[in-house]
Amino acid sequence: MRRPAIIAAFVLASSAAASAHVSMRPRESKPNVEERYTVRVPTEGTVATTHVILEVPAGVTVLEVLPAEGATSEVAKDGARITVITWKKQIPPKSFAEFTFRARNPDSGDLVWKAHQHFADGTVADWVGPAGDRRPAAITRLIGG
Repeated sequence: MRRPAIIAAFVLASSAAASAHVSMRPRESKPNVEERYTVRVPTEGTVATTHVILEVPAGVTVLEVLPAEGATSEVAKDGARITVITWKKQIPPKSFAEFTFRARNPDSGDLVWKAHQHFADGTVADWVGPAGDRRPAAITRLIGG
């Protein structure tokens, strides 16, 4: 009798953790437009998040990284193009933070936003997998014209 209850609890806990990934808004946008993107970073475990590193997809031109309360940001560039944004902020367990930036979309394709969430104990959650993966990357679909 205890075994089914344990299995059910494990399945519920696993699905809750899987749904608590780094996400990007909006989920859909248009090609060749300027968009305001928001990265949502939850801390679901018992250890605080210290920083998150976002890889900017090829073809996306970051125009501005907006200030976030209690956070600092740094960028890495390849020439003049921003390729990586790092936000540093202590995000306690059971909390989340949102970070915003403006960018111009490329003319086609889905935008795959790979993120690396760093924790106070030195561990890292790499949100880089395909849809359905244990740790999927966030995706913005470019639709319309």
